[in-house]
Amino acid sequence: MLGTVNRILLGIIGAVLLGAAAVVLTALRPLGGRHEPLLSAATRQRYWHAEGWWWWAVVAGLGVCVVLALWWLLAQLRRSRLPAVLVDTGDGAFAVLRGRALEEAVAAEAGALDGVARCRVALRGKQGRRSRRAGPKLRMELELEPHAVPADALAGLAGPVLGHARRSAGLPELPAEARFRITSHRARRVA
Repeated sequence: MLGTVNRILLGIIGAVLLGAAAVVLTALRPLGGRHEPLLSAATRQRYWHAEGWWWWAVVAGLGVCVVLALWWLLAQLRRSRLPAVLVDTGDGAFAVLRGRALEEAVAAEAGALDGVARCRVALRGKQGRRSRRAGPKLRMELELEPHAVPADALAGLAGPVLGHARRSAGLPELPAEARFRITSHRARRVA
C-alpha cells in the first residue's frame, strides 16, 4: 500500500513541477536577457504591498507542504514488522516469542519443501488486539524451482508449515499471504 502511495505522490509532484516550469518559462514576461530577473522590482513591490493576502497564502501553502512531507517521511520510517508474540504458557503467565525467530523457523521449514528454492517471511500486525485485522499475520515470498508444482507447495505450506507456526506461537489462527515466483533458469543445450 505504501509503495502505491509513494508512486502516486511522486507522479503528482513531478506533474506539478513540470507544470510550474512550463508556467515560469511561458506565462511570465519574456526574458530580457541572461541576467534579467523573472520578476522586476516593480512587480515584486506590487505583490508585496498591494496584495497582502498573497504572502499569507504562500506561507500557509508552504506550511501545509512541510506538514505533509513530514507525515510522509514518518510513514516511510515506521516499523511494520511485529517484534514479538506473546505465547500463553497455560499457567497464567506468558512467554515472549521473538518475531524474527518465528520468521526464521517458518522460512527454514518452507524452504525445505519440495520445489522451493528460497523463502522470505515477514511477521506483520499488532500484538494484543482481539480483532483479526490487527493480529499477527505472515507474509511469505516463495521462489519456486522450474519443476515445482505451485499447488503442492501451497498445500505443504498451508498444512504442516503454518500448523507448526500456529501451535508454536499459541495462536488460534495465523493468517498468511504467500506470493510465488518461479526462478529463472537457462535452457539446456542439446548436443
